[in-house]
Amino acid sequence: MTDKSVLPPKFSGGPLGLGDPEDKTLRKVETEVMVPKLMREKARTEKCIPEVAEFEKCCKESSLLMVVKCRKENSALKTCLGSWYNNEEFRQYCTEEYLKERSEYRKTGIKKTMKRV
Repeated sequence: MTDKSVLPPKFSGGPLGLGDPEDKTLRKVETEVMVPKLMREKARTEKCIPEVAEFEKCCKESSLLMVVKCRKENSALKTCLGSWYNNEEFRQYCTEEYLKERSEYRKTGIKKTMKRV
């Protein structure tokens, strides 16, 4: 008996029924949600480290008044994150990384755990 699925073969095929590991097409949710999420995380943890540190330091020192006192740091952080978010080469890099992770998941069935910072 063959397993039937309402999904197209590229989403339900593959060695574990998780999709074709070699498929490089992206669904709308992947281009609009998953890749931008990866971009934000990478920009925050790898590209805008000094801005994140300054903003966190200001917030810890200011507690409840951080909304008023940390405007300068928040603005610097937003500028840095925005510049990376709009960088087409960075978007391509993150898209390729996402596709590698998805392919690995489709081959093994093991999800990569997201690191919480």
